[in-house]
Amino acid sequence: MKPGRRTRIVAAVVVVTALAVLLIANFSLGDKKIDKPVESLYSVADPHFQRTIGTMLGPALLPGNRVEALVNGDRFFPAMLAAIRAARESITLETYIYWSGKIGDEFVAALTERARAGVRVHVLLDWVGSGKIDKAVFEQMKAAGIEVRFYNPLRFSTLAQMNNRTHRKLLVIDGAIGFTGGAGIADEWTGDAQGPDHWRDTQFSVRGPAVGQMQAAFMENWIEATGVVLHGEAYFPPLEHRGSARAQVLVSSPGGGGETAQLLYLLSIASAAKSIRMSAAYFVPDNTEVQTFVAALERGVRVQIILPGPHTDSAIVRRASRSEWGKLLRAGVEIYEYQPTMYHCKVLVVDDMWTSVGSTNFDSRSFSVNDEANLNILDGPFAAAQARIFEEDLKRSRRITLGEWENRPWTEKLWEHTLGLLSSQL
Repeated sequence: MKPGRRTRIVAAVVVVTALAVLLIANFSLGDKKIDKPVESLYSVADPHFQRTIGTMLGPALLPGNRVEALVNGDRFFPAMLAAIRAARESITLETYIYWSGKIGDEFVAALTERARAGVRVHVLLDWVGSGKIDKAVFEQMKAAGIEVRFYNPLRFSTLAQMNNRTHRKLLVIDGAIGFTGGAGIADEWTGDAQGPDHWRDTQFSVRGPAVGQMQAAFMENWIEATGVVLHGEAYFPPLEHRGSARAQVLVSSPGGGGETAQLLYLLSIASAAKSIRMSAAYFVPDNTEVQTFVAALERGVRVQIILPGPHTDSAIVRRASRSEWGKLLRAGVEIYEYQPTMYHCKVLVVDDMWTSVGSTNFDSRSFSVNDEANLNILDGPFAAAQARIFEEDLKRSRRITLGEWENRPWTEKLWEHTLGLLSSQL
């Protein structure tokens, strides 16, 4: 063999080996560590639950918050834009999806106007999730004085962490008004879920002490992306009590304990005494999570789950999800598929007392790979209101029976089983 050819072969082997190592590193990033069901010791109404959530997972549940549910884009986009236009000191925005389009242009215009008026504006976009944003829009924001950055952009030095994305959806105005939920900034979220082109989702506005925790969640990733520490009263002003709800903003990330989000859900399910209502855009439970649901049913808890139906942005995830339904359906879980459009809600309501909302999906990617943020609210009236919204969604959903699931074509079973084997990466 000629020396030149031998050199090329060796170089090719080195490159392929390096890429394989990087691929394995990405797929193994933040593996979940919890492999046993969480024991049920108390209910969500018990002070022990509150202490556990605030101490084990942190930060503390703070009193004095007012949280409002904004159902669909016709309500939450105007509220978010109005808050931006009224900003006087600072705007911090972190989102997984920011796509160019009509609503994206409205946000750029509002952010640009405030930056030119002297408001400190900081925008953090995920490099993968916001890949559809036009470069011209990005440059327009920078030219207006907006500090805009991509989270974890493609660099040789970070290839091993490429699977780690920020999936958080956070908007904080003047350190005093916060918004979070499941929605990105794209035209798909406009409207009122009236058809397949207008997704069903809910955002939540927050006023009160928990907004400081939301701001801290943004700052965590801003420091990671820029190395710059933003602080002072423009970002962390004194926050008065604005309502009656106890609330916390819980964050998770592979580097900071990737199991935090999973543990939040497992503890919440294990502490249910009467009812669990879950709205999930992506639902691919592992065996531990399935067992925790089954244990709740054995305690007499009613479990209802609404998932996307025929209109979904990820048919693969839907198929992988269906592969896990057998044990749940046999145990008595009620599974429904939303019919009119893509169902992108991420809301958990337990015993009409405890509510968790935010960016986290019920799958391995959210539990072990992504950076996520959830707003947790302990408040009976608020939880009861979310239960009523859930009931309205049920009216537009179709229940999947055990018989239907068992009698689906063998080709579907094979396809779903195959995808289910890959569920740890979905």
